[in-house]
Amino acid sequence: MNIKILVATHKKYKMPKEKIYIPLHVGKEGKQDLGYIGDNTGDNISLKNTNYCELTGLYWAYKNLKCDYIGLCHYRRYFTIKDVVSRLNNGKDKIDLILTENDIEKLMKDYEIILPKKRNYYIETVRSHYKHAHYLKDLNKIEEIIKEKHVDYIDSFNYVMSGTKLHLFNMFIMKKEDFDRYCQWLFSILFELEESTDISKYDAYQCRIFGFLSERLFNVWLHKEKLKAKEVPVINLEKVYWVKKAKDFLKRKYS
Repeated sequence: MNIKILVATHKKYKMPKEKIYIPLHVGKEGKQDLGYIGDNTGDNISLKNTNYCELTGLYWAYKNLKCDYIGLCHYRRYFTIKDVVSRLNNGKDKIDLILTENDIEKLMKDYEIILPKKRNYYIETVRSHYKHAHYLKDLNKIEEIIKEKHVDYIDSFNYVMSGTKLHLFNMFIMKKEDFDRYCQWLFSILFELEESTDISKYDAYQCRIFGFLSERLFNVWLHKEKLKAKEVPVINLEKVYWVKKAKDFLKRKYS
């Protein structure tokens, strides 16, 4: 089983030792060489990284990488199935708790895709959360494109938007053939949106529009495709400031 897990990064960082993990410098074009494989070779959209975030790495893998199974993690976020609390109390390094090749092979015998556990927004829907955090007009345009070009996905789009839960971070592990189908669908939608949307006045945060939208679209695709999924925890190698995150969330909603 040929497994490749991309570790999207834009800076030098401690990386997993197992050979299945491939550090990928996203947005490498025009940037200082970090010593990692870059997303700026072959057929690529590396220069779009400011707006597409880790999707420039996804596109590169879609067009240039061959393997049986492919996944995406981030330099500080990984999948785990370990008892994190007890292991850390025993002095284990967080990076030693991430999924191993053996873990993945066992899981993929029974499942078609590995996903992070869903985040629940509780007090608002996916659509209203996007409205409070970003520009709703962009999500509305995505809906129009799906109705026009991918109408068989519109029921799944409406289901996800009216719900309160999402798989975040664009993290996954799945068969390369399924990944390729997903990317063909995803980028056909995002490229059309890009052609018809003026983001010249967006600030640095909102300029990441296509990365934000892709998290929602991934969930739409998942709902429609009905792949047999295994949800596992995500371990963050850095400290997460949950109180600040909650305050920011409430501020966006009620401001």
